[in-house]
Amino acid sequence: MENSDYKIILFYKYIHIDDPEEVAKKEREVCIRLGLKGRCIIASEGINATYEGTEENIKEYVKKLEKDKRFLNIHFKLSDGTGNAFPRLCVKTRKEIVSLHLGTCDIDPNQVTGIHLKPEELHSWIKEDREFYIVDMRNAYEHKVGHFENSILPPIENFRDLPKVVEQIAHLKNKTVLTVCTGGVRCEKASGFLITQDFTDVYQLDGGIVSYMEKYPNEDFNGKLYVFDGRVTMGFYTDDKKHVIVGVCDFCREQSENYVNCDNPVCHRHFIACENCVKKDGGKIFCKNGCILSRHGRPVRQPASGGGKISPVEADLIQ
Repeated sequence: MENSDYKIILFYKYIHIDDPEEVAKKEREVCIRLGLKGRCIIASEGINATYEGTEENIKEYVKKLEKDKRFLNIHFKLSDGTGNAFPRLCVKTRKEIVSLHLGTCDIDPNQVTGIHLKPEELHSWIKEDREFYIVDMRNAYEHKVGHFENSILPPIENFRDLPKVVEQIAHLKNKTVLTVCTGGVRCEKASGFLITQDFTDVYQLDGGIVSYMEKYPNEDFNGKLYVFDGRVTMGFYTDDKKHVIVGVCDFCREQSENYVNCDNPVCHRHFIACENCVKKDGGKIFCKNGCILSRHGRPVRQPASGGGKISPVEADLIQ
């Protein structure tokens, strides 16, 4: 249940930070003082954060953040919160603000990245029936509940699978390619990586999918947007008859946007299951990746990595 008194702010910026630990310390102090909860990753390459708080305190947070010149000109994305979207405040320092693990092939978005395409420009492209190809850079379990019409949905299990994506779309190297992700941070590097792999006309959706949905709710992007907080999914005016449900239950194949975690404690794979299927077997539900055997009293096994299983590192923050 959304609570209009609370707002969730989502943002990032790739900017060199000499003192990540010191910035993290100040970030914690400000957030605690303002009663914000959420997650923040700070690295030498920048900041990536999402917080929830009262509308008044979120505005105050932005004012304080922008006193540091390094954090000017950030594209902040705001949406309605619930008051309990995050259980606590977590501010960490890491090597990267989004895990790509490209090693010596890592991308600095300040040096190479795709052209930022505003939501209004993308809307025009779609209406003009322009030839271009949307490549969704999110994980496969995110695609399942919502995606752009006619977009390319590579079966990514985590963001470090990006080099595999290049192989799958190599035939588009001389076409116009638009990368999309939740809030934009993944596309900064993903679009840059495509450029280094000889893609000639690469764009990224400015502000991510959430910015497009806000301006054009239930238009072109079907379903809901998967988010990494207590809401799990979000949308705008989802009661509108134009809202299209694209998610389907893994078991009965009926339409559903209800995500659950596998009840196998060594799995916790995230998947879609309708409420009727969840109610079966006393409310316990196991994914179909081997764990379903436990329904019949046989031993459960730990499934292969990926495929929707959210690792502790990935669950920290992804946009």
